Amino acid sequence: QVQVVESGGGLVQAGGSLRLSCTVSGLRFGDYSMGWFRQAPGKEREGVSCTASNGVNTYYADSVKGRFTISRDNAKNTLYLQMNSLKPQDTAMYYCTQVRRALDCSGPINYWGQGTQVTVSS
Repeated sequence: QVQVVESGGGLVQAGGSLRLSCTVSGLRFGDYSMGWFRQAPGKEREGVSCTASNGVNTYYADSVKGRFTISRDNAKNTLYLQMNSLKPQDTAMYYCTQVRRALDCSGPINYWGQGTQVTVSS
């Protein structure tokens, strides 16, 4: 059984930074593309950033390019998202999961964890 645990969210002022972590068990983590998604109240879940199994091929949504950096430590079964220059519009619940294709963050697999809340105040 695959288990996903996201952490690292919190309340931060605009312009601040947060680093999200996602630890995965029950999955050969290093074999799969992984990604971060977010869902704001009243909006659909959207792909934020994804990375291939080797951590080289990555995707970023236009709204976060240049501010967010995705990385992974396959030895620790952990995915990270470094978020800098945060904006109020980044406020959302953030989730990670396996994806079928990293290049466009498509095909998320239904391994959703409980998520971690990011709130950015203006």
